[in-house]
Amino acid sequence: MEPLISVILPIYNIKSYLDKCMESLFAQTYKHLEIIMVDDGSTDGSEKLCDEYLAKDNRVRVFHKKNGGLSDARNYGIERSDGEYITCIDPDDFVDKDYVEYLYHLLNKFGCKMSICQHRVVFNSGKIEEKGFSGAEVLSNKRCIERMLYHDVVDTSAWAKLYHKSLFDTVQYPVGKLFEDIATTYKLMLQCDKIAVGYQSKYNYIIRNNSIVNGKFNPKKLDLLEMTDSMGEEVLTVYPDLKNAVLRRRVYARFSTLNQMLYVQGYEKVRKKIIDFINKHSVEVLQDTRTPRRDKAAICLLKCGYPVYRFCWRSYLKVKK
Repeated sequence: MEPLISVILPIYNIKSYLDKCMESLFAQTYKHLEIIMVDDGSTDGSEKLCDEYLAKDNRVRVFHKKNGGLSDARNYGIERSDGEYITCIDPDDFVDKDYVEYLYHLLNKFGCKMSICQHRVVFNSGKIEEKGFSGAEVLSNKRCIERMLYHDVVDTSAWAKLYHKSLFDTVQYPVGKLFEDIATTYKLMLQCDKIAVGYQSKYNYIIRNNSIVNGKFNPKKLDLLEMTDSMGEEVLTVYPDLKNAVLRRRVYARFSTLNQMLYVQGYEKVRKKIIDFINKHSVEVLQDTRTPRRDKAAICLLKCGYPVYRFCWRSYLKVKK
């Protein structure tokens, strides 16, 4: 008999997106599922929708709890799951009908405790950015983490992955922190001697202007630097020869934070500290042949001065959308 797979959905005020997400789960070709909906104190009607889905499909389990944030909701759902395997999905996204089947097939094929698929990016304009290719392979955890640090197909997201539940015995998402997946995914990888990577896109990631990543800057977004630095420090204790990859990721996190601050006033000390870090390590990153070209271009633009960099990045964002 096929093993039970638990789908974890942390839900908070996401009513307008839930139908599409749930329809994609009800249509899964892999049927032996439990769909765990953790209502994290919603106030927009999402909490009522959860109970309606409970009546539609006996695979749905609903938990209502006081708001504790994304990490707390994920941890809550994982702790109460009965599946042998876990996959996390954000309820404002949706998945292909063979999403679970594809990830489980990869685990079986390569005999792993963790598998990864690719994703598409869906913009508000309707534009779709395809991230997937074809084929699959098995990677050592070191190779997988290295590629993740370089944004080379593998990413830090909690979603688009299937995990053996035992991997969470000693790992939880950090409560109260943003960018919680950066602090967690590598820990799960380190527990696996090998990881199955599939190159087909099976997950659809929706760009929302008010999402955590794309919303307005606030000091909590500096969690990205803390999460990235912590990841880097722990990775280096296991694989010290990945220092170039870790440094590249730390510089990338600074650029990502700098980009979040383009339209805000103030935070001059924070901005200066970020720019100083980038400039201090720019030569090392530029000399790394695996550093993505966009990173190198950003470093060169920043050397021309922050106003030049800000103008160019704003222009790039307009074209990208």
